Amino acid sequence: MLIVEDLLLLLLDDEKGYIAGEGTLYYPLGGAVLMDLALAGDVRFEEQQSAWSTAKVHAVEGAAPQDPLLADAYAAIAPKPRAVQDLLVRIGTKLRETVADRLVDKGLVRRDTKKVLGLFRSTTWPAADARHEGELRERLKAVLVGGEEPDPRTGAIIALLAASGSMHQVLKYDELKWTALEQRAGEIVAGQWAAEAVRNAIAATNAAIAAVATTVVITTVTS
Repeated sequence: MLIVEDLLLLLLDDEKGYIAGEGTLYYPLGGAVLMDLALAGDVRFEEQQSAWSTAKVHAVEGAAPQDPLLADAYAAIAPKPRAVQDLLVRIGTKLRETVADRLVDKGLVRRDTKKVLGLFRSTTWPAADARHEGELRERLKAVLVGGEEPDPRTGAIIALLAASGSMHQVLKYDELKWTALEQRAGEIVAGQWAAEAVRNAIAATNAAIAAVATTVVITTVTS
């Protein structure tokens, strides 16, 4: 399973099949693919030079991934280094259906398509087999509630959920109020649990997602 697949699985409501934060979905999904590439060593991230600049992503020469989804993303980066914000859009806008189809093919969700008001087609993806998601949620709880050290994949997923603003919609614990959950997620994002290259990737991607999400909110409020 890719990080991007696990992320979408968490964002999907198991019963109704709707996606949490769908309006800005392509930002965290694009970020998740960058995390997949970074963890595999297929790309490297420049350190952000200033608060007013965005980090750039470089393809590692000769490291084209085998997975077709990651290969497409790698191909978008290979010609020249690109800014993280640019890649969130360039990669992320194509991912919703692709990743959902992969989850369907793996038997984790099913595709329900129906017409709304007899005119518009609406597709949802309710759970078909919740075992993998259940195991994923247990790992997240062990880190967020139990205080365990995250592995790079789990830490990246927590960071992406925190940056996208969807964490409180998909992770709810009786043991933690939302403020404590947010604080714990922040500690994980700032922690030293991953190699420097991965930390750079997470920091740059999260900053880009947060910046774009803030812009969307401001535009919505003022328009």
